[in-house]
Amino acid sequence: MNNNILELKDVKKAYGNFDALKGIDLSLKSGEILGFIGPNGAGKTTTIRIILGLIKGSGACKVFGLDCWNDSVEIHKNLAYVPGDVNLWPNLTGGEVIDFFLKLQGKENISLKNELIEKFNLDTNKKCKTYSKGNRQKVALISAIASDVDLYIFDEPTSGLDPLMENLFQEEVKRLKESGKTILLSSHILSEVEKLCDTINIIKDGKIIEKGKLSDMRHLTMSNISVSTKNKIIGLENLEYVKDLSFENEYANFKVENDRIDELIKFLSTYEIKSLESRQATLEELFMSHYER
Repeated sequence: MNNNILELKDVKKAYGNFDALKGIDLSLKSGEILGFIGPNGAGKTTTIRIILGLIKGSGACKVFGLDCWNDSVEIHKNLAYVPGDVNLWPNLTGGEVIDFFLKLQGKENISLKNELIEKFNLDTNKKCKTYSKGNRQKVALISAIASDVDLYIFDEPTSGLDPLMENLFQEEVKRLKESGKTILLSSHILSEVEKLCDTINIIKDGKIIEKGKLSDMRHLTMSNISVSTKNKIIGLENLEYVKDLSFENEYANFKVENDRIDELIKFLSTYEIKSLESRQATLEELFMSHYER
């Protein structure tokens, strides 16, 4: 093994006759943020559970050079994890849960904890059974971010949070990276991955099908365009950067690579644009249009 914080080699996991993972290779260097993305059921959470030592697969899975299954207790001393759906002890308050998690880590930073509670606007005196999904996520995020560990694993961490809280989470992740921390982020929010991650690994049907920098994957930086023009558009289907073209009434609907939008507007303007709507394509839409082929 090299000096990677996290390394998986040929990791497989089957449930009966179903192969959930079909030989995953994944590595994460110290100080990096790795985006781990894919459609629902692709194997993201199964991979993370193996890394956490919650389930056992075949192949090599190491964190800090230690075996994820045999050395999971030692690994968890220097690891913080936030799942996409947090379950908490119903009769404890949010504050009691946060204190408990931080004492388990043995590295309690009271000033940072209080700062995060204020930033995330969490009422820590309420019992967890009264919390919404978003507030349960806040408890887990505060507990994790306030922990002074070397590896953070976030599995759909902003699920249930409003956009303001999502932005706050992104700011905190950037701060963690600036302090030299290492992060594995599984997310459905493409803008979140684009803003935060150094590299991404794309998983589909239990296999890593693509990896590298998001800037190099132009098919993952696309927008949905809906446009109507005064004059009939001719030749739109021949533009190489236009994908999934369809027509509905007077509107042309398609996807376009973000770095070609200026070129597209110049083309469309010759037909006198009446209305144009642009929306960032979601990961689900991109997977359907690109990876289903």
